[in-house]
Amino acid sequence: MNKLAMLVTALLLSFSVSADQEVAGVLVPNDIAMEGAKLNFQGAGVRSKYFIDLYVGSLFTIKTETNVVKSKEISAIRLNIISGLITSEKMVSAINEGFAVATDGDTQAIAKEIAGFISVFSETIVKGDQFTLVSMPAEGLNTYKNGALLSTIDNDVFREAVLSIWLGESPADDDLKESMLGL
Repeated sequence: MNKLAMLVTALLLSFSVSADQEVAGVLVPNDIAMEGAKLNFQGAGVRSKYFIDLYVGSLFTIKTETNVVKSKEISAIRLNIISGLITSEKMVSAINEGFAVATDGDTQAIAKEIAGFISVFSETIVKGDQFTLVSMPAEGLNTYKNGALLSTIDNDVFREAVLSIWLGESPADDDLKESMLGL
């Protein structure tokens, strides 16, 4: 009877302990701690262009959200670079395109903030780099590269524009958006 009880307990524990996810060779954790909050994995996917996998995008939230852009809860988007073909110039260009779409071409109101954010991507980007964009509603956005804080931008309109690049009405990649939202 003791062996049976131990077996049942072991089985129950194995179901209740969740493992990290692996997406395109990147281990995505079940949760992360950012800015004093525990954020839970919501979803992840791969950003591909011309059949080349570029990065794994993952989303972490306090609770499952479908409209993260307008949410009042802290969240984080994490980008794990999985291709050596991504250069700083290509990343800056893609992000600028994303801002143009996210703002319907009117970036003037947040041009200063965009310039500060873009500077995070101006240094060499290599396969294995990790960017974490921490969204703090009513405050702004903190950006980390490989765990080091590189940028703090206190502007909520800018924060929403950044989130819209990946999770807005016209995201850079519809499939990635759905995967990040866990749909």
